[in-house]
Amino acid sequence: MSLVPTLASRNLFHDRLRFVATLVGIVFSVVLVMIQMGLFLGFGRMVTTMIDHASADLWVLPKGAKCFEDPSLLDAKLRDKVASVDGVASVVPLVIGFSDWRLESGELTPIFVVGADLRDGSLRPWNVVEGDVRALSQNGAVVVDRSYYDRLGVSKIGSTAEIRGRRVKVVALTDGIRSFTTTPYVFVDLKNARTYTGTFPDRASDLLVRLKPDADRDTVLKAVRAQVGEHEVLTTDEFRSRSRSFWLFGTGAGAALFAGALLGVIVGTVIVAQTLYSSTKDHLSEFATLRAMGSSNAYIYRVIIYQALLNAIIGFIIATAIGAVVVEVTAKSALPIVITPWLIAALFVLTVVMCVASAIGAIVRVVRIDPATVFMR
Repeated sequence: MSLVPTLASRNLFHDRLRFVATLVGIVFSVVLVMIQMGLFLGFGRMVTTMIDHASADLWVLPKGAKCFEDPSLLDAKLRDKVASVDGVASVVPLVIGFSDWRLESGELTPIFVVGADLRDGSLRPWNVVEGDVRALSQNGAVVVDRSYYDRLGVSKIGSTAEIRGRRVKVVALTDGIRSFTTTPYVFVDLKNARTYTGTFPDRASDLLVRLKPDADRDTVLKAVRAQVGEHEVLTTDEFRSRSRSFWLFGTGAGAALFAGALLGVIVGTVIVAQTLYSSTKDHLSEFATLRAMGSSNAYIYRVIIYQALLNAIIGFIIATAIGAVVVEVTAKSALPIVITPWLIAALFVLTVVMCVASAIGAIVRVVRIDPATVFMR
């Protein structure tokens, strides 16, 4: 049985203070990268939350629409043209736009109105924790997220306010439907949405198209595009990708998060590299002893790499536990951190690669040790 694992672990754990210092550097680096990437992923998910929860196979959009929140309008009469296409099951108009919410105190706050035909279920509130969404069909009924209690002056079901001078009443509350722009989403009925956003009856923001189960999506897509003229028709995946690209790379907020994630990876890599390199150099006397005892370079290489793997695995486990706590703490924040399984896998690979590469970098120093130095101490 090889003594490499035993020797590596004893060499590593012998000086516990040095071992802890090494782990702190690794854990800090991994957590830094994890949080920065988690913020980036969280932002990417938030900017497409409405698209993700809409029951639509195709989206008919005004020409040049960059994202879901684009307030551009199209002719609602296109609905009949699109509905006539073979393979289309339903076409639902969506009306969205910014408006003003007046609290009972008289204070005004901006909101983003989302209105659809609730009978169709194309885009309706989700994560409802209190109240009944079906009550949205009532005149003046609205649904808001409870994370905006203070912002909207809402405290319970039945709370009232005004939107563009019209009295509204909260009939249901959701949990976790937050806007990345910090402007609260307010769900209303389609007719009320036109009133609150000043949209004419013959206009709509988007058309949500659902296909029949046996329809060929590509064939229907081409046919719908032929019917809508200059307007755009995108699949849900295409619209999601466009919205995410716009907010992540076409705006300052997304660019800052991307730069932060990239910087986090670079800084984390440098810290781990320096930490592991210094740790290996601190054990030069032990490696000199091995060489004096006749150990080959290959044997010493295996010991060093095994130590690096131990550092990587232990440090990663601790960092992942800390990351899970951070995710839980930020779950209700304006920008929650999202950590996915593939991110965990990628970070584990990155941690192992960084640790092993740093250890290999120190090997050059180790193999140059004169075994005689062990007798000079």
